[in-house]
Amino acid sequence: MKLNINGKSRDVIAEGSMPLLWAIREIVGLTGTKFGCGIAQCGACSVHINGDVQRSCSVPLSSLSPTDKIVTIEGLSPNSSHPVQKAWAALDVPQCGYCQSGQIMAAAALLARTPKPTDQDIDAAMTNICRCGTYQRIRAAVHMAAGNATAAPTRAEAPAGRKI
Repeated sequence: MKLNINGKSRDVIAEGSMPLLWAIREIVGLTGTKFGCGIAQCGACSVHINGDVQRSCSVPLSSLSPTDKIVTIEGLSPNSSHPVQKAWAALDVPQCGYCQSGQIMAAAALLARTPKPTDQDIDAAMTNICRCGTYQRIRAAVHMAAGNATAAPTRAEAPAGRKI
């Protein structure tokens, strides 16, 4: 089958039951999308399909068509210039970093549909799991990317020993 991944038509030879995650990583060779749980709970495998954030570990190839537009972390911007990526770097959001490509994809989808999210909007949309617990910095980075500088936490609100 053909898949439109990051604006390029890709030939994928695989069973229809194969999850999109494995086609992206193993067949196409884009490894920014991570495997976490395999049951659509953690969000490490988040990609955009037609503008909506989806957990690619639970999307069978048979459910996709060549007209579906799939965007991975590699396709979000050509040089890490997306506002979410810039905010992530400015606020030093990641600790281990494993979940961050999925977090960034979820945040980008949120901002595409809600350009000025509240804390409640962010909490409702950002359901990806971060084992390091960087949720406060994630929220601050989403606000920064939205241009909501007043919503970013102060140094006093940062977790002990961490800089914001």
